[in-house]
Amino acid sequence: MEAKSPDWFARQAAELVDFAAGSRHPDGGFAWLDDAGRPELDRPVELWVTCRMTHVFGLSLALGRPDSADLLDHGVTALRDRLRDDVHGGWFAGVDRDGPADDSKQAYAHAFVLLAAATATLAGHPDGRELLDEATTVFDERFWRAEDGLAVDVWDRAWRDLEDYRGVNANMHTLEAFLAVHDVTGEGRWLDRALQIATRVVHGFARDHDWRLPEHFSADWRVRPDYNRNDPGHPFRPYGVTIGHLLEWARLALNVRTALGATAPAWLLQDATALFHTAVTDGWSVDGASGFVYTTDFTGRPVVRQRMHWVLAEALNCATTLGQATGNPEYATWATSWWDHADRFFIDHERGSWLHELDPTNRPSATVWHGKPDVYHAYQAAILPLLGEISSYAGGVRDHTEGVIHGMPNQ
Repeated sequence: MEAKSPDWFARQAAELVDFAAGSRHPDGGFAWLDDAGRPELDRPVELWVTCRMTHVFGLSLALGRPDSADLLDHGVTALRDRLRDDVHGGWFAGVDRDGPADDSKQAYAHAFVLLAAATATLAGHPDGRELLDEATTVFDERFWRAEDGLAVDVWDRAWRDLEDYRGVNANMHTLEAFLAVHDVTGEGRWLDRALQIATRVVHGFARDHDWRLPEHFSADWRVRPDYNRNDPGHPFRPYGVTIGHLLEWARLALNVRTALGATAPAWLLQDATALFHTAVTDGWSVDGASGFVYTTDFTGRPVVRQRMHWVLAEALNCATTLGQATGNPEYATWATSWWDHADRFFIDHERGSWLHELDPTNRPSATVWHGKPDVYHAYQAAILPLLGEISSYAGGVRDHTEGVIHGMPNQ
């Protein structure tokens, strides 16, 4: 095995942005893309997809690719107009030609509004800071619960009815967004909250369950171990343990550690290491073929054996970040091996982007995900080896001044 070169990662990043550019929806926001990169214009424009694409185009612009400016503006405009609820505040989960297709207010998607707004601010969009201020206000007032150190999950449109469900998926992306907001604004409360979330979830729920993190909870944060047992392959709330989230939480714990610097508690690295090794032991090549399974039960037995591109991307991010944090060459070896696996099975060298799902024999599949809706996970995996140790992607891009990714100075 030979490690990929910086030029190889730069080409990957550029090709992913080229593919993502086709998602521009003529009515506003970014469309879901099919396997060939064609926009599915009859499908509602989803808030989380638009936010993720806006984030990617903002990073791309900040890293010296000026043709991403118009795409960033397209995303910011949709968040200030088409997807925004002018009556009740916040953002619709999805819209179509007739208006809201899903008028729920979701913490998961609102966390991505925070992320997109932070990145737009970093990239110098003139409306970025105003969007960020609005998004932080909405999140403060509607989702964040200081007494829990966590966010609630889903409201109705008018913010009257709150779902009797709490989840760590939404909180994972909330932590991610809080780190980006902290890096862009310099306001310490966002870093404090990111540490609170990591403490509750990583040092609490995950540690208490031998690193097989439960995802689903009641309104008072009691574990619901059988949640979605009858729908184990749910794309956002699958039954059991989600292997990719163990890796993503581990990487985010390390990002918190980087942000805290000398004041970081030792458990952030210790717990991240434990999560990584649990994910690899339970999830990697455990069923007779290479690749990460999607989910396991709470004993580590595979449940959904399909291979998701985002799980591999987060494994790459986690191995890279652990290698930076520890200097242990074991993690570079894992990253090199997994990049070879991605190159062989996931990267679509003919049509672009990454295949989003493979079956247990590593052939294209679409039981959980169809098409290639966004490039967020793959793009972040491609640029991370070029950024060095980061506290967030926004912060890492801000600190990256050599312009190696797109071959031109940062702008």
